[in-house]
Amino acid sequence: MNRLAAFALAALFALPAQAADKIGIFELLLESSASFAETATALESAIESSPLQLHGTHDIRVPDDLHSARLYVLTSPEFVASAVGESPRTISAQVLRVAVYTQGDDQRTYVNMANPVAHAMVYYAQSSNRDALLAAAGAAADDLRQLVADIPGEPSRRQLKPMRSEKHYAKYKGDGPARMMAKFRNWRKSQLVIATDPADDFDSVVERVTSALSASTVGDAADASGWETVAVIPIGEDAVYVGLTNPFIENKMVRINSRFRSDRKTDDAPYPGVDHVTALPTDVLIVREGNQTHVMHSGQMWRMQLYFWDSGYRAFTANVGVPSKIANSIEDAVTGTP
Repeated sequence: MNRLAAFALAALFALPAQAADKIGIFELLLESSASFAETATALESAIESSPLQLHGTHDIRVPDDLHSARLYVLTSPEFVASAVGESPRTISAQVLRVAVYTQGDDQRTYVNMANPVAHAMVYYAQSSNRDALLAAAGAAADDLRQLVADIPGEPSRRQLKPMRSEKHYAKYKGDGPARMMAKFRNWRKSQLVIATDPADDFDSVVERVTSALSASTVGDAADASGWETVAVIPIGEDAVYVGLTNPFIENKMVRINSRFRSDRKTDDAPYPGVDHVTALPTDVLIVREGNQTHVMHSGQMWRMQLYFWDSGYRAFTANVGVPSKIANSIEDAVTGTP
């Protein structure tokens, strides 16, 4: 029995029992006993010898440089192969993210991941191949866990907030009273189209968009304009994922998730929200469907709730204008608008 078949069999029996369990959008992989630099070096070495493919690395600009954080963007060729035939709009589920970061006055180093299984539950809920895709996501998650197997410290599989049931992920439209801020949209309706071109122009659209983003100049943490490209990932023949970040989104996301938290928040280490940086990068998708090529991005209020709902409703009401600033800035960068 091959590995995916084994995971599919396990999923068949495990999923009904899992349904009532809370699953984190993030998962802690390791409490390292090594330094940040040593942990990052060891992780990078493990990635090189793993079946995973690394597409980009980015050092997160934490406010006031009071914590260290580095993001890794990867894919699993095996997971990608399992999703052949799925809608190209679902490729965000295929993008894997791991981060090394520090927290607390002792600046202890941790490694966590964006949970592939939780993401598969969102994007593949309606797929006829759902169980196999969840099994493939589980195998990809195990590959990510294996990256820290030889790094000194305490391995962990602790689910990190925000946590939800499988049923919640499958119909995800936001959380609590903030659902209306996301306009009660699911992931598909939250994919906002920036431009549409003929299907035959797919390659030229990819070149146009990636060139426009490469020419973008970022500002400081107070300026939403301009974007850095962390990764450009072709997935299949009809989809390209472009992962973006800038100082503004990094600053806002870390601060939003730190403001109302008390765990591991101290005067010398005031940003525990650094453990949410695997929410990045934010995505632009270029997909070919039927006779059209679409350039789209995810609604930022939908994304912020998916990754930051544990910040609390007050954090959302205090930052209600942030998602539109980010979205407008992405659209300006993609279209080359000054």
